[in-house]
Amino acid sequence: MLASTIIATGAGHSQNAAGQLQSLVETSASRLVIAKQVALAKWDDGSAVEDAPREAKVIAGAVKDGESVGLEPASVANFFRAQIEANKVVQYSLLADWRRSGKAPAHTSINLVGTIRPQLDQVQKTLIEELKDTAAVRASTTCPADVAKAVGKYVSEHKPDVGPLEAMALDRAMAATCSS
Repeated sequence: MLASTIIATGAGHSQNAAGQLQSLVETSASRLVIAKQVALAKWDDGSAVEDAPREAKVIAGAVKDGESVGLEPASVANFFRAQIEANKVVQYSLLADWRRSGKAPAHTSINLVGTIRPQLDQVQKTLIEELKDTAAVRASTTCPADVAKAVGKYVSEHKPDVGPLEAMALDRAMAATCSS
């Protein structure tokens, strides 16, 4: 009887923890949606996906924002590095598809600096708050499984909009979520 109570309690904790991570997963997924706009802007101006100075600036800004709410700098840096890497996976994949077909989807001109970066900055602020709000869950020993469940729930709830590329990128984006 006691063993089944412990198992049930553990399962309940895991479901609750995954639920607490859901908002973080959703915001991360919204950041990946912006990756398509970034790819279109880079298609239009021919710029490279890799932008080490910009990436360093984003990570430094996130670390500063994280420190201001009591988050550990290395954890924030690792989390945002994963976010950036996931974004680049989407960009590389889309750009390769468009190069193979010889064209990008029809779109209006996209201003990376004036339109997209402010959106990414706002998402960053939201992610920092969500990292702060999920600190206990992210420090738990069950965090990797909880993150996987939260991502799985998001993917299943957003089909068919979330295909294999988006699911894989979201897994990559959330790979450095746990702080334990």
